[in-house]
Amino acid sequence: MLDQIRIVLVNTSHTGNMGSAARAMKTMGLTQLVLVDPQALPDDDAIALAAGASDVLANARIVPTLDDAIADCGLVIGTSARSRTLSWPMLDPREAGEKLVAEGVKHPVALVFGRERTGLTNDELQKCHYHVAIPANPEYSSLNLAMAVQTLCYEVRMHWLATQETDTAAEAERVDYPSAQQLEGFYQHLEQTLQKTGFIADDHPGHVMSKLRRLFNRARPEVVELNILRGILTSVQKARPQD
Repeated sequence: MLDQIRIVLVNTSHTGNMGSAARAMKTMGLTQLVLVDPQALPDDDAIALAAGASDVLANARIVPTLDDAIADCGLVIGTSARSRTLSWPMLDPREAGEKLVAEGVKHPVALVFGRERTGLTNDELQKCHYHVAIPANPEYSSLNLAMAVQTLCYEVRMHWLATQETDTAAEAERVDYPSAQQLEGFYQHLEQTLQKTGFIADDHPGHVMSKLRRLFNRARPEVVELNILRGILTSVQKARPQD
């Protein structure tokens, strides 16, 4: 799903920022980089600042317009400071990460960053479904391009990890647990075996069996595990000389 999330840099002027952005992306598991009309192509400075993410840089797609970068995207979020002149649905970074991850399952999505000095134009911002603003310190809100990419990619990764935990929980719920009837069969088998080995007395099995029931109910063995336990009991019975 992360391959569906692309980072789009518009009209970037410093090649080092391309490399730093690629590094920020890769640390968060993102690899799809699109450069829109860059003022210079990635060079040695970009590769140096990519610091191990040169593959992301090398595979970056270069296109002439923002329209080309987002043509197949079902969701486009543009980075912007809050504006009183352009009323547009605003997201905070956490909400942006959540939306990108949720919709990235269905179609390509894009997170668009503007020029280092002036950001995105109003025309470019209007091509976005939502705008996202990083709530930096209003007395010093100077974030360079790579910092902004890192911040928003981090939110994407956190929401992606949350979906993995949800999927793991859902998978756990699909585990094949034994029925009550199967458990009762196991407890009877266990009791018979422990009686034959002399571990519990024939006339007073209740106390020990109650504790063993509590133990196995707490452990909640799966069907496969229960079958293994019954196989062990059977092997014990076969190994013990017949009375």
